[in-house]
Amino acid sequence: NGIPVYDSLDKLDGKGDVIIDFSAPAAVEKALTYCEAHKMPIVVCTTGLSEELQLKIVQLSRSIPVFKSANMSMGINVLSELCKRASAILGADYDVEIVEQHHHNKLDAPSGTAITLAEGILEKIDRKDKWVKGTFLAPDGTISGTNDCAPNELPISSIREGEVFGLHTIRYESDVDTISITHDAKSRGGFVLGAVLAAEYTATHEGFLGMSDLFPFLND
Repeated sequence: NGIPVYDSLDKLDGKGDVIIDFSAPAAVEKALTYCEAHKMPIVVCTTGLSEELQLKIVQLSRSIPVFKSANMSMGINVLSELCKRASAILGADYDVEIVEQHHHNKLDAPSGTAITLAEGILEKIDRKDKWVKGTFLAPDGTISGTNDCAPNELPISSIREGEVFGLHTIRYESDVDTISITHDAKSRGGFVLGAVLAAEYTATHEGFLGMSDLFPFLND
């Protein structure tokens, strides 16, 4: 379609407004080096990053604008806020679990989005202090892990099959009922739109940025 494709950032001429990174942790590290050298803002959408790499991202934001989000969909970020509010209301009487499903080629499990959802929920439930891996359904159909966990733990189960773009369900369970909140990505269009909006925002702002900066209503 007339769009140039390169196998290395080093082959670019250093001109551009913002880099949008949907890649892998090893590639993110190279992108950070490139952005630092060329003083180019970056939107980091890649998940599965190590703590060391996440620290580098924060440090880079001191010299150039950096936008980071585990999920670029506005819908997912609204879901996250809904879960926080639901957890604040239901946390004392309901147990909670997360189930996420993605296409068979996705490498990290749980997904970065599921982890972000879990961290937001844990902020609102005093009796739980960490998330743990629950069951895992592999692309070949084998199942491993368990959802039997300690009262202070929040299990995240993962499914890898087919061509699912992203399906996240948060279930609140009590003796009398179940409340479920689900986000089902119909295509990658929502992620693309969010990334482009983030890039436009990052090009005119400074520091370490996120979805709550792009969509202030998430802070209401």
